[in-house]
Amino acid sequence: MKIGNYITPNNVFLAPMAGVTDKAFRILCREYGCGLVYTEMVSSKGLYYGSKKTNLLLDIDDKEAPVIVQIFGSDPDIMADMAEQISENEKVISIDINMGCPAPKIVKNGEGSALMKNPELAERIVKKVVSKSKKPVSVKFRKGWDENSVNAIEFAKMVEAAGASFIAVHGRTREQMYSGHADWDIIRRVKEVVKIPVIGNGDVVDEESAKKMFDETGCDAILIGRGALGTPWIFKRIMYYFENGQKMPDISIEEKFAVILRHLKMAEEFKGRQGIIEMRKHIAWYLKGLKNSSYVKDMVNRLDQREKIEEVLIEYKKTLV
Repeated sequence: MKIGNYITPNNVFLAPMAGVTDKAFRILCREYGCGLVYTEMVSSKGLYYGSKKTNLLLDIDDKEAPVIVQIFGSDPDIMADMAEQISENEKVISIDINMGCPAPKIVKNGEGSALMKNPELAERIVKKVVSKSKKPVSVKFRKGWDENSVNAIEFAKMVEAAGASFIAVHGRTREQMYSGHADWDIIRRVKEVVKIPVIGNGDVVDEESAKKMFDETGCDAILIGRGALGTPWIFKRIMYYFENGQKMPDISIEEKFAVILRHLKMAEEFKGRQGIIEMRKHIAWYLKGLKNSSYVKDMVNRLDQREKIEEVLIEYKKTLV
């Protein structure tokens, strides 16, 4: 897929996930063949008011670049000014506007998926950000607010007319949050009515669902979110499947634990103790489905020192090989 003058190595991308797709995880996904990564969503107001915590979300490593930076907000001027600032970073390939986040704390401020209920404001935001950004602008949104107000098709047309270079569509409504099934037909219908590239999002969790998403929607690329949790190698598996028509052998226990330990080390390197604490959920995802993993997860959740966690994981690995 072409974004500006850049052609992505493939069209299987990592979706933005708050509290998950940080620098360490993005690097791992890239190393396992991910075609492009999005940052966690970044508050435009947080940047505007100089929040150190928000600025940390823009720490981009050469190993993951180029990246798409996703911003959220509801003030067109602030979003445009911050987009202009971010777009000056040579490691940033595009500015994505979040109009799909369903989190209550985001929605109550009129941000994220709440903007699908206010297309006039959404249009002003896109036009303003496009006018200021030095990089292509994209928009990520949902099927609609609820089943009684499905407006993804009209919304997509508006976003395209406002100057967006490509869009990503999650096939769920805001009301669904992350439950139920994603409606891939709405992605297909959006793809039919716009000329800009469309990225499909929702329920891609393995090789077969990835192929099915492309086949059923005709989308230009796909985003993988929860399907990558605990399995950053999913991108390599999908590309192998596309190229060879068969699945790769499962990752070995040795390689899996090498990835976990490397992820843990990077988390500490990039974020210190906070990184260790945030790794607890990643470790739970990595260990999901392994025999007798519950007690290991419980032990890890009580620890905040990398060395101690490593000891627990290394001892546990011995019981699996």
